[in-house]
Amino acid sequence: MYDDQRAERPGSHGEHHIQRELGTVERADRFYDEQVLDRLNPRMREFVARQEMFFLATADGRGECDSTFRAGPPGFLRVLDDATLAYPEYRGNGVMASLGNILENPHIGILMIDFSRDRIGLHVNGHAHLVADDAMRRRHPGLPVDPVPGRRPQMWVEVEVEEAYIHCSKHIPRLVPAPLRQNTAREGGPAADGEQAWGTDDVRRKGGDYFGAAAQRHGLASR
Repeated sequence: MYDDQRAERPGSHGEHHIQRELGTVERADRFYDEQVLDRLNPRMREFVARQEMFFLATADGRGECDSTFRAGPPGFLRVLDDATLAYPEYRGNGVMASLGNILENPHIGILMIDFSRDRIGLHVNGHAHLVADDAMRRRHPGLPVDPVPGRRPQMWVEVEVEEAYIHCSKHIPRLVPAPLRQNTAREGGPAADGEQAWGTDDVRRKGGDYFGAAAQRHGLASR
C-alpha cells in the first residue's frame, strides 16, 4: 500500500502516501531538500541554546503516544555537539511516562517555539537514551550545577539528532513575557510570587488540584 519509489526521501511511508494522494509531492520534496538537515547548523545551535521550554513527544512500544512540556533556564536543553542534545529530568509526579516510553521506544520528537523574539520554531527528531547524572557529568565536565541547593537531575536524556527542520511562523502567536509581580495564588492554583519555581515540590506552587481531578475522584469514591 505504501510502496515508495523514492525510499531515500526523508519522512515515513505514510506521509509519502498522503503526499501522493493530495498532490503535494513537489512541495514536500522542496521542503525536504531545502529545510531538513541531519544535524544542527550554527543558527540552530544558537536557537536551541537560548530556549527556555520545549514540547516533547514520545511513544511506548505499542505506539501509544504522550506529549509533554519541559522548561528551565536558558541552556537547560544542552547542545553537546552538532548531532547531540541533552536535557535533565528532575523529580516530578513519579509517573515517569516519558522516560518509560523512551526505554521501550527511543524515537522522540522535540518542538521548540520562540513566541516572543523571532516567532519561529525548530523541530528535532531523533533517538534518545537515558544517562545517569554522575555518568553524564563524567563525560561532560562542563555541565552546569543546578543553582537550587541540593537539587540534582535524576537522569539525563541524551538525543542523537536525526532530523532538524523549521516550524514556520505563519500561525505562531507573538507572546510578550509579562513582568513578574508580587501576587497571591488563587485557591487551588499556582503561586505568582515573582519567582519561577524551578523544581519545586510545593503542591500549591505546582498548581495543586487545578482541574479538580482529585476532588472529583474522591467525591466519586465517597458516594
